[in-house]
Amino acid sequence: MDKLTSLLLVGVGGQGTILAARILSQVALLQGLDVKMSEVHGMAQRGGSVVTHVKFGPHVYSPLVERGEADYVVAFEKLEALRWAEYLKPDGTLVVNEQAIYPMPVITGSAVYPQDILARLGQQQIRLVTCDAANLASVCGNRKAANVVLMGILAKQTDIPLATWQTAIEQKVPSRFLDLNQQAFLAGYALPACV
Repeated sequence: MDKLTSLLLVGVGGQGTILAARILSQVALLQGLDVKMSEVHGMAQRGGSVVTHVKFGPHVYSPLVERGEADYVVAFEKLEALRWAEYLKPDGTLVVNEQAIYPMPVITGSAVYPQDILARLGQQQIRLVTCDAANLASVCGNRKAANVVLMGILAKQTDIPLATWQTAIEQKVPSRFLDLNQQAFLAGYALPACV
C-alpha cells in the first residue's frame, strides 16, 4: 500500500472505540506500514464523545485527521456519525452503527435527538454503510462486540487481506473473548461492501 490512509473512529464512552483503534493499528503494522494513532477521550466515562484518529501508510508524520481528509469514518453511534461526517473526503466511506445513545442535553430535555440522521447522511456525496452492529453482536453472543462487528464492516471496504484482520484480532483481544470477537468480526465482514 503506497498511499496514506486516514480514519476516524467516533463514538461515546464505553463502546470500545479504543480497542477497535488498536486492532486497526495492528492491521497496519502487520502490513508493514507506518501507523500513528491519537485518542481523544473527552468525557468518555460519562458517555461523552470519544474520537480516535488513525493514519497509516509508507510514512506517517502526524495522526491528526483534518476536515475533508478522512478516507473512512467509523461511527459507533448515529449522532456521532452526523457530527464527524464533514471529516470525510469527497466519496469517502462512512460506516455507521444505527444505535442511538442520547447525550445528556437530550436526556435532560434541553435538546432534541435528530430523527432523520441516516436520511441526512444519505444526501451527502459519500459512500454510506449502515447496520445494527449491536444486534449482530448480540446474535454472536454479546452486544459489547459491536465494535468488532464495525471492524468487520470496515475490513470489507479495504483491500487489506481478511487473514491480516483476523491475526490482528487474535493479537489484541484477550483470549477469553477471542471466539466471540472473531464471530462478530465475520458477521460484519459478511455484510455487503457498500449501500
